[in-house]
Amino acid sequence: MGTSVTISTATDDDGEQILKLQYLCYQAEAALYDDYGIEPLTQTLDSLRAELAEGCVMVARLGREVVGSVRGTVDADGTAKIGKLIVHPRLQRHGLGGRLLAAVERRLAEERSAKRYRLFTGHRSEGNLRLYRNHGYAPVGTEQLTNRLSLVTLEKEPSAAP
Repeated sequence: MGTSVTISTATDDDGEQILKLQYLCYQAEAALYDDYGIEPLTQTLDSLRAELAEGCVMVARLGREVVGSVRGTVDADGTAKIGKLIVHPRLQRHGLGGRLLAAVERRLAEERSAKRYRLFTGHRSEGNLRLYRNHGYAPVGTEQLTNRLSLVTLEKEPSAAP
């Protein structure tokens, strides 16, 4: 029998596994935009540990292995910024990304009084855009960062949760 995936708050001990998974997961994004210098591929373990200490970081585990993660913070006006939603390639397209997104939204609302959610993704990242739209997010802006990359900003109110 297989082990079921559980979602919980990340600990400092999860840092190395999250960083390795992040490196694996962002290879496809780097290839899509022909940019291997993106921050998720260059982030240091110390920087990740700082995010673990200050933000809300959730992990999905299959047994002891971290197979997914997402991070969030809430600013002074109540806007939750969600980022680095990752799922191991072998577990993608099975609803785990949506479960992680819902878990971090719930935590940010309950523990940090989030009034709205905001996230970003690249304009060519159709899978990401589809996931976010399916979870109630709507595009609110686009910013061209380079000639190859435009960032799409999506938002939703907590009441828009599916």
